[in-house]
Amino acid sequence: MDLDKLPEEGRRRVQIERVRPEIDGGRFPIKRILGDRIDVSAIVYADGHDLLTGSLLYRPAPSIGDPDPPWLSVPLEATAEPDRFVASFMPDTLGVWQYTVEALIDRFGTFRRDLKKRVEAAQDVSVDILDGATLLEQAAKDATGDDARSLADVAARLRDDTISLTERITLALDSGLCMAAARHPDRRLASRYPGILEVVVDPEKARFSSWYELFPRSFGEGGRHGTFADAEARLPYVADMGFDVLYLPPIHPIGQTNRKGKNNTLIAEHGDVGSPWAIGAPQGGHTAVHPSLGTLDDFDRFFQAAQRLGIDVALDVALQASPDHPWVHEHPGWFPRRADGTARYAENPPKKYQDIHPFDFETEEWPELWRSLEGIFRFWIARGVRFFRVDNPHTKPLPFWEWVIRSIKRDHPEVVFLSEAFTRPALMYGLAKRGFTQSYTYFTWRVSKDEITSYMHDLTKTEIAEFYRPNFWPNTPDILPEHLQNGAPAAFLIRLVLAATLSSSYGIYGPAFELMEHKPPREGAEEYAYSEKYELRRWDLRRPDSLRPMITRINRIRMEHPALGRNDNLRFFHTDSDLVLAYGKTHVDDTLIVVVNLDPYHRHGAWVELDLPGLTDAGRGFEVHDLLSGARYTFRGKRNWVEIDPRTSPACVFHARRLARRENDYEYFL
Repeated sequence: MDLDKLPEEGRRRVQIERVRPEIDGGRFPIKRILGDRIDVSAIVYADGHDLLTGSLLYRPAPSIGDPDPPWLSVPLEATAEPDRFVASFMPDTLGVWQYTVEALIDRFGTFRRDLKKRVEAAQDVSVDILDGATLLEQAAKDATGDDARSLADVAARLRDDTISLTERITLALDSGLCMAAARHPDRRLASRYPGILEVVVDPEKARFSSWYELFPRSFGEGGRHGTFADAEARLPYVADMGFDVLYLPPIHPIGQTNRKGKNNTLIAEHGDVGSPWAIGAPQGGHTAVHPSLGTLDDFDRFFQAAQRLGIDVALDVALQASPDHPWVHEHPGWFPRRADGTARYAENPPKKYQDIHPFDFETEEWPELWRSLEGIFRFWIARGVRFFRVDNPHTKPLPFWEWVIRSIKRDHPEVVFLSEAFTRPALMYGLAKRGFTQSYTYFTWRVSKDEITSYMHDLTKTEIAEFYRPNFWPNTPDILPEHLQNGAPAAFLIRLVLAATLSSSYGIYGPAFELMEHKPPREGAEEYAYSEKYELRRWDLRRPDSLRPMITRINRIRMEHPALGRNDNLRFFHTDSDLVLAYGKTHVDDTLIVVVNLDPYHRHGAWVELDLPGLTDAGRGFEVHDLLSGARYTFRGKRNWVEIDPRTSPACVFHARRLARRENDYEYFL
């Protein structure tokens, strides 16, 4: 503090601290869904004993057309915790909203409180009444209409010594007068929290969605390369399983130079189709489609067919280029160079991606690069796409993501960005803070009871939940986790149930998942043998052992039970077995209890200690309906035995409800 310089307004006595929610001192916005109530709290205090009042201020973020929208306000309310005040607001449009807190001395409220004490102590309050009149006169100046006239009238009557002091005291203590005065406080010395905080308001699917990934090129008849029309024919299959987002790997032309062969071999044979992530060929780059898939018009027809079935199409955006991408020749300065002058290919030692060049985000031409990359998103948005899965965003600068996502969502706040980043926690969270709507997670590797409960606590019960929306994937084209390589159907079902009920958004890479593809190329590897990333596959969608029926049932449960539509309601229940995991979700009057046997081979049982207000604390039984098997049971009290045989089903998803009333609840019992 500069001791030779007085504060701008040193008479502002009210202090506002610890406003919540707030991310990194207000540097980043929180995230909410349209229709959510946003609860804000703050510590508000001042010297002395005066009462305080204040408001939660909120508004849509300033825009080019409306650079300074007016603040809306909600009164702060005191809580049982000393000095903590709360208020809530509910944004009514998508996009960025702002909020902050303002507080001031409640002068008339303090006057009224002290007047009452003085009257009770039989003190002379004739001068105090005049102080009250002065406060009301100031309030009248700040008010308009009926309030202005009413406050001025009462102030005059308080100064009228022809009215008895007793009557004037009664008038000054009138609760209606207090409410009118509270509506027009003297804000000249109000304090405002120094930060303007932000919230990004997204559509419902940003929180609750079921994703399905497939490669269109693998669905051609007779061994040929699949087309958009072939993929369109598979849309009912996806819709019938209950998925509402269909994610396509890159659909662009694939380079020939250094094209990878089957099983990621360095030399491609004749007819090898290459990796879709090696984007770019003479036919075009990120705004073109692979000729074997069809044309842009064919894509439009496919997209519209998906929309008619209630499916949003998510496109993969991989910001990299094959050596044959037009930009490599048109903008050589956009790509890093090696010491011999050749373009550097992508690598994550010891992994090498000879068929891909990364972009050089440190180039002197970075403004042109940034705007061209932004143009990729805007091109597909113009064709109706609103969902993007972004490949490896953690290998591109965070300032770029913050700029491009903010720019796009300013014009299209309904767009959803899914971050495909499996990297260090700080970097994954940093991407989410800078705008990614949803994020891949470590769920893929969280297997034990302790790992799952600890991880879910971090994602749902800490500050992380304010900005990081998890999307759980049991598998991806890059990741065949070790616990699925045994091929046991129960292992796949365990991960399906966990993903779909722990997280409000989840996805599977199919048909590899429902057909239980489980062979790695070699022992110790975590990818698929004969990976669809490098070759066309043929999938028998009619296989009798397909997990399709169970996936369909799980997705139907998700759609029918709003408790599974959010994560902040998750609670774990104690079990006396490390191999039995139990948790529940409740929303309004919908309560689900999920019990999972984490061992895919053996039967296990456990005592489950439930904590469900309104059910377990009522001292009476309640019914649970297993939505997977159809069985019904009666649970009594908090402690109940559950036994699960993975050969039948590795989990129970219980819908809980109170039993019907007893005979003494009815009129004729009396």
